[in-house]
Parts: sequence; C-alpha cells; structure tokens
Amino acid sequence: MSYKLTKKEILTEIVKAGKDPSYFINNYAKIAHPMRGLIPFKLYNFQEQLLKDFNDHRFNVILKARQLGISTISAAYIAWMMMFHRDKNILVIATKFGTAANLVKKVKSIIKYLPPWMQIANISIDNRTSFELSNGSQIKASSTSSDAGRSEALSLLVVDEAAHVDGLDDLWTGLYSTLSTGGRCIALSTPNGCGNWFHQTYVDSIAENNDFFPTKLMWDVHPDRDQTWFEKETRNMSRRQIAQELECNFNMSGETVFHPDDLVYIANSVKPPKHKTAFDRNFWIWEEYQSDATYLISADVARGDGKDYSTFHVIKIETNEIVGEYQGKLTPDIFSGILYDAGKEYGDCMIVVENLAAGHTVLDKLTEKDYPNVYHSYKSSHEYVDQVTAEYSNSAIAGFTTSSKTRPLIIAKMEEFIRNKLLTIYSTRLLEEMKTFIWHHGRPQAMRKYNDDLVMACAISCWVRDTAFETSKRDLEYKKAFLNSMTNTKKEINTTIPGMHGYQSHKKQDQIKEYKDYNWLLKG
Repeated sequence: MSYKLTKKEILTEIVKAGKDPSYFINNYAKIAHPMRGLIPFKLYNFQEQLLKDFNDHRFNVILKARQLGISTISAAYIAWMMMFHRDKNILVIATKFGTAANLVKKVKSIIKYLPPWMQIANISIDNRTSFELSNGSQIKASSTSSDAGRSEALSLLVVDEAAHVDGLDDLWTGLYSTLSTGGRCIALSTPNGCGNWFHQTYVDSIAENNDFFPTKLMWDVHPDRDQTWFEKETRNMSRRQIAQELECNFNMSGETVFHPDDLVYIANSVKPPKHKTAFDRNFWIWEEYQSDATYLISADVARGDGKDYSTFHVIKIETNEIVGEYQGKLTPDIFSGILYDAGKEYGDCMIVVENLAAGHTVLDKLTEKDYPNVYHSYKSSHEYVDQVTAEYSNSAIAGFTTSSKTRPLIIAKMEEFIRNKLLTIYSTRLLEEMKTFIWHHGRPQAMRKYNDDLVMACAISCWVRDTAFETSKRDLEYKKAFLNSMTNTKKEINTTIPGMHGYQSHKKQDQIKEYKDYNWLLKG
C-alpha cells in the first residue's frame, strides 16, 4: 500500500494516525493471532470506546472478563503514544514479571510491523523487557517489587491483572507519586475476591470517591459470543471460575475460605439489629434474652496496637443464631465490663475468651467480678473442662487457646457450619470480614489491611458449640440423672417383711432432699 502513496498522502496519513489512536490501530496495527499468524487489528465497538476512555480520562480502572483483548488494546494504545509523542516514559507492572514483559513484547511487535514510512521513530535501544525509541519515548516491564517505578516520572502506568498483585496497596503509594506530573494510569484485571486494591479502587470509582474512571466488560460485550458459546465455555468450569473469568463478579471470585455461594446465601439473611447498645452503640442485638433458651458468648480480644478489634458473638444454642454481636476498639478492662454485662443479660451464659495476650486481662477481670460461667480448658490442649473441675485442677486454665494446632480446627468447623447452613448470621460486619478472609500460602487469614476478629470469635463459638458445649450439656444431664437417683427415693421404707409381726413404715427424712439443694453441683 505504501508504495502507492504520495509524500502528501503519507503526511496526511501520519497526521490522521497521530491524532486518533483508533484510526492508527484500525489501519496500521498488526497483531499475532495464535492460529492465523500476523493479522490486522480490527477494533470492536467496545474496544473503540475503551480507547476513547484512555484519552478522555487520566485514570482508568477496567473490570473485565478474560480473552477480550484488553491487554492487546492497551499495548496498541501504548505503541501509538510512544510513536507519536516525544519523551514518554511508560511502566508496565504485573503480578509476574513475565506477564509484564509479554505486554512490552506486544508493543514492540506492533511498532515493528508498521509500514516503514509510518515508523517516524525507530527503536534505538532494544532489550528483552524494555526498549527506547529515537524520539526519547521508552517502556519497560517490572515486577511488583516495592521499588517498582520509584524515582521515575511516569507518563503512563499500566497495571496488568491488578487484582492478583500482592501488596499493591503499599506499592500504589510509591507509584502514585511518579504520576504527579500529569502521568496516566490504566489498571485492568479480572476480579479476585473483595478487599484488595483493585476491588476497592473499582468500587470507589463507581461511588466517585477517587479519580479513576470505571469500565466493566462482561463476557458478552464481544460480538462473537452468545449463550451457546457461554454454555460450551463454562461446561468444565467451577462456579468460582465462571464468576472470576467471565462474569466480573467480585463476591464470588477469589480464594476466599468461605465459598462464594455461601456468602451470597448469608447476604440474603443479613438485617439491621433491633437495638444498638453499650456506650459506643457497637453492641448489636437482634434478639433479647429468652428464659427458655441457652446462650453462648465467644470473644476475641484485640492485641492492643489499635489495628484490630475486640469482638464477641452471642449465640442462641437451640437455633444456632447469632443474636448479638460487639465490635469495638477498647481497652481490655472496658471490654471486660461490656462482656460481663452481656453474659449477665443472657442468663449467666458460658463466656469463651481467647486467652492470648490481652485475653488474660479480660479473663482476670471476669474472675474478679466472680462471673460464674467461664470456659476452661487443659493446658497445651483444646480439651474442655468445666469450671468446677477447673477450680480443683492445676492443669486447667481459663479461656480458649488459639494455636497452630487449634486454629485450623476452629476455622474448619466454622466453614463446615457455613457450608451446611447450620449457622444463621444477620451481621453485615461479620459478612464483610468473611469476604476478605482468604487462603494465603495455605493459611486462612484476613487479606492485607483487613481484620478477621469477628471471624475468629465466630470460629471459636462454632468449635465450642460443637464440642465443649455438647460435653457440658452431656455432663449436666449425667449430674441431673445422678441427683434424680439420690432424691427420688421412696419416702417410706420397710423395716420388716410385710405381713410379719413388727412390720413398720418409717420416713427416711435424711434421704429426702429437694433437687434444688444440689444446684451447686450443676454450676457451669
């Protein structure tokens, strides 16, 4: 084509291409197709709009399904920017260095296969993961190390698969300063659960709480995809994979400990509390104390560094409902007071306190107040022991010990309860923590900069409810049965055989005791 153009026509084409990235890409960009080889890049309508957004908005965040060519369109936009603008400094980062390097490779390929007369700037420095044009524009790939992009003034930052980049929250602090001279940012990704930088940035952009312009590209924006394609594509995919790869669903994507379907089920059950009490109104109550019900309170105490919360749940045993919940940043002594009052309010129910760090202080305060029903266990064990026995045992300690041994057990127990829909949750606060409670290198924990205090308190309650509390109930029934055998004796005894001379009936008053006289045996 180029050999047919006059100098004037060439100049006209260069000017058109320089003014309009869509014109440049549609007419001159070529991409490598996995099956068809090198082919012209013809834009779909949604890609045209995306290019317009790149130009119109300084910051863009793109929530996308996979295989829509968004990384490729970003590469083509970068090629246009570098070719027609001087001294542009572009950085591409991704969760893997190879991913970032691959995008740089796409940019280089688009420039390389332009018509010779369109290459108004030549590649002057060429490395595997970076290159520079003769007009001073340059691009390089980087991993997500903490020093990525620092000390550089960037014209454009591209974060590929941003939702999968670990520690992007901290990384962004340094990267943002490199854009202070007018630099732009394109953050694109499939979803990967809630709570990470990409999710928060996208959500905030929808609410107009930041400077990012949001774009959501579902699988069906592609004109060649219909329901038949979707059904065929998802035939061998899990529900989580479908949500992440095609449906742009934050809540149902990612590596959360709790299954996305279960989180959706809980979301349909949440409701505002009937009362918000305590001095800070952070004690939420959905149901008041009922005299014919049994309750359990489980508490997780803050470390004291101001980053986490002291929390507890009130569980109604008969229905497995969380009928009360507290979350607040309090000193241990103040928290122990609220915990004590809650226990009294719910019939002197069993209180389980994690006995790590500040938990000991809370337990000491409950002991000082002579609270009658505190969970105990044997040292170096998660085995429950009732309070009466604990008072006479040197190997028993107050509280629940969370350790490398017990943590997986209680989390697994909570997951079992949630999966089998055995626990009713009304709290939005607990649900939000569950959304950001993830598997990280095989360990269940809160996502960076998020908390799991309510989750841990709930996990302890599930474990105690299914183990120790059942043991306590069984022991209580044994005690009651024993007392019944003692108290329900006949009120009259025969001193001789009936019918014989001297037969008499005598009351055995010392064996006739009221059941309530033995209530001390039922303590705990």
